[in-house]
Amino acid sequence: MTNPNEDANEAGVRVDAEANDKVIEVVEEEEPNPFKKKRKKTSAVWKDFQEVTLSDGTKKYQCKFCKDHFAFQASGCTTYLHRHIEKCMQCRLKIGVPEKRQKTLSFEADGSESGNLMTFTYDHAKVRETTSQMILYHEYPFMHMEHIFFNKFMKTATPYWQKISRVTAKNDCTSTYQAQKKKLKTTLKHVGRICITTDLWKSPGQRTQYMVVTGHYVDEFWKLQKCVLSFCNVPPPHNGVIISDALYKCLVDWEIENKVATITVDNAAYNDVALKKLKSTFHLLKKKLPLDGKLFHVRCCAHILHLMVQDGLGEIKGITDCVRDGMKYLIHSEARLIQFSNIAKQLKLPSKKLILDCSTRWNLTYFMLSVALEFKDVFPRYSERDVGFSYVPTEEEWERVENVCQFLETFNDVITIISRCEYPTSNLFLTEVWRLKKILDKNSMSELDYFSSMATRMKAKFDKYWGECNLVMALDAALDPRYKLVLIGFCFPEIYGDKSNQNIAKISTGQLEDILLHEMSNPPD
Repeated sequence: MTNPNEDANEAGVRVDAEANDKVIEVVEEEEPNPFKKKRKKTSAVWKDFQEVTLSDGTKKYQCKFCKDHFAFQASGCTTYLHRHIEKCMQCRLKIGVPEKRQKTLSFEADGSESGNLMTFTYDHAKVRETTSQMILYHEYPFMHMEHIFFNKFMKTATPYWQKISRVTAKNDCTSTYQAQKKKLKTTLKHVGRICITTDLWKSPGQRTQYMVVTGHYVDEFWKLQKCVLSFCNVPPPHNGVIISDALYKCLVDWEIENKVATITVDNAAYNDVALKKLKSTFHLLKKKLPLDGKLFHVRCCAHILHLMVQDGLGEIKGITDCVRDGMKYLIHSEARLIQFSNIAKQLKLPSKKLILDCSTRWNLTYFMLSVALEFKDVFPRYSERDVGFSYVPTEEEWERVENVCQFLETFNDVITIISRCEYPTSNLFLTEVWRLKKILDKNSMSELDYFSSMATRMKAKFDKYWGECNLVMALDAALDPRYKLVLIGFCFPEIYGDKSNQNIAKISTGQLEDILLHEMSNPPD
């Protein structure tokens, strides 16, 4: 037997349950009026929500920030939407609503036992900025931000962490770079002169070639500063015209074409052409150069020293080959290294790592020979245990290795001094060049044939690049208040010989004052 109430409900009727006589009242449904105006939404919450229709035809409310969906209320109730805005941290940060809940306390250490107790508020914008700096500093790939365990770690560290996509990370890094570039440009506007160094190098893996341009200047606090101005791809061919155009484009981009004092490059032939063309471009555009460009082109002292030693090592190739082949044999097997190390421990020798040199870095050849010299007693003992090891120098060869190491030790000390970047070193160049010339003159007259041929070859390279007066080197030494012109009078006779008086005249007191007055009366724009 069916229930009359259910039948009435299905037919669109309403049962009056309060009436005792259970009178059934039939209500006719009203048709919607198409001309009736829809009530306007006045709640402020609709600025942050929008109506969307899902794929199945269901209507939902969607948060514009976190993209969460909420049930559609025909009555227009917005209480639950307001509740979401109050709880959703991402929405609060986007719309700038201040957080009303109790602040979280955090302890900030200042490097000592004491620290500062302060309130903590999560700032996602600041987190993204710091993240971009981290990526740029450590050269992380952008995909690093989407790693599962990285985000799990950050979510454990702070519940407010929000995942950063690789696209967002890339855009943030670009914004950080532009902000830092703008900041550096503002700083360079207040710099009087800036010295430029540039070099080209090739990435063997990617087969691409780059040019890096670095600026050196003294800031308002009289501290030496260094900054990379450009790191760009320069496709071949690498001739003087292409290098000159790329370098001038960088200077114009940073708005320092009127502030250039010197440009330091290596001794490649295309660099000579590039700076000659760039110098003529400056004169053509009436850009101001110190002393009419006499200080413009500077040859890299470290590169000259590298060429000198490489030429010298070519004369003693037979001495280094035996040691190099022995090192290569040992390093290519972990078992051989362990056995070699055990013999060194039995002889109570210092624990040092064997070094295999590189053909493009002479100082590694020096380190390789020095380490091998300390283990010279291990070589014959190891050959007794390994019949395949036949790289045991004789006593005469070890004596030659020792002489070469003593000779190269001075050059290694010099390259260490002039390559420092934490403080100015240009005032030290003259004394170190004098030191090298004195050693080369002495050893070129050695009774040992291999030693004299090595020193003679290096001396020829020295005279090629430093045979003429280096104006920058001399001025830097003369401006050192500890020595002034006394150092020039002491070093020049050893370096230039018969031409010393002529070169000293170029750096006389009168000319030095003219140089300083010229710089003061012709400041850069």
